[in-house]
Amino acid sequence: GDILDDYLRTDGVWILTRNKQFYTTNNEKECAQKCEAERNFNCRAFLFTRKKLQCLTLAENAQMTVTFNSTDAVLYEKKIYLLQCKRGIGKDYRGTEAKTRRGIPCQKWAEKSPHNPNYTPERHPNAGLDENYCRNPDEDESGPWCYTTDPATRFDYCNIPECEGQECMQCNGEDYHGEVSRTESGLECQRWDAQEPHMHGFTLKYFPEKDLKMNYCRNPDGELRPWCFTTSPTKRWEYCNIPRCTTHPPFSGLGSQCLSGKGEDYRGRIAITESGNGCQHWNTQFPHRHGWIPDRYPCKGLEENYCRNPDGEKRPWCYTINSSVRWEYCAIPHCDGTEEEIAGMNVPVQVPLLEECYRGKGESYRGTTSITASGKKCQAWNSMFPHRHEKTPDRFPNADLRNNYCRNPDGDNSPWCFTTDPSMTWEYCNLKRCDDHTQE
Repeated sequence: GDILDDYLRTDGVWILTRNKQFYTTNNEKECAQKCEAERNFNCRAFLFTRKKLQCLTLAENAQMTVTFNSTDAVLYEKKIYLLQCKRGIGKDYRGTEAKTRRGIPCQKWAEKSPHNPNYTPERHPNAGLDENYCRNPDEDESGPWCYTTDPATRFDYCNIPECEGQECMQCNGEDYHGEVSRTESGLECQRWDAQEPHMHGFTLKYFPEKDLKMNYCRNPDGELRPWCFTTSPTKRWEYCNIPRCTTHPPFSGLGSQCLSGKGEDYRGRIAITESGNGCQHWNTQFPHRHGWIPDRYPCKGLEENYCRNPDGEKRPWCYTINSSVRWEYCAIPHCDGTEEEIAGMNVPVQVPLLEECYRGKGESYRGTTSITASGKKCQAWNSMFPHRHEKTPDRFPNADLRNNYCRNPDGDNSPWCFTTDPSMTWEYCNLKRCDDHTQE
């Protein structure tokens, strides 16, 4: 086949990188040959300029560094370095997963602490031993692995999905990296880097880890399944028809029992928030109605009322059994803590239910609800993303526009907020009037 078939092409993009080599070539194919023959570094991509016929081989791709527009440039990225899945045992896996299946960060292959490695970039220059990414230099039957940063665990395997998932989806399709680009009704998808016919905030700049390439269906915001904005002016967005994979996602063991990173892999049994509120069960809708239903999100670990992080928040959280506090973060011990500390934090505390409501139009409401009537999160008042606005704390100093709490600074019918959904500017909040109170 064509040598360029192994590359993903993006027009009008330039990337900043220190590791590069300049060549003079006549076309893109010759530039690709220079990339394949590069010996100064692992060539992950190349840039070709049409006017100057200039070829730059690059050690980095758009997932690893800064990009900006350049009309004359064409960026070609090696597809093998963009895949976040493995074929077979993953000998050629070159993705960027850098933690073990239990959530422990990987040790860099070039370092000798806390473990002195047998496999190093010098000894195995063709094994892709970059940074601390999971790799399989010894063709282990169990797949990619890494040395860990835990002195007590020399190495462990990583959770890398099978590449069958390229044209099918696991879970809710958040790791889907296929090339389906039509919606379930047959509409063509709008490119993620375009703002016509629909303006939106889902750009590579704000979501660099979501693989928002071309106009491929993706799930960057934790929806039920992959979707895209459409090229029809009358239909803003729609789900894509992507089949579920026949194979199950990799078994993750017990998951992490402590906090690593944002805690998305946390599967411990803590069920209390950092302020002492007990957690509401995920499969119940009282006292708070919500959309995180366990059956809809089978891979998020939404068991019982345990603290979880299904939506990429800063750390694990839960809805609380306190009706005046919709949700709160949980105090999860870090993975560098002792086993005694971790074991000592598994007892939930029950607290009395309180009622949160507003009087009149809610201009005096000072509660901490930060969710809209349809379940969307509120945008912080001092933030201009995804919606620019003039309702700032400086302009309304008496309206208590703190954090992203629901407020009524402008005399509307009831407390409201701007939402974090790019497709909905604002909405009234999930609150009721105090005189509508009925005893449960």
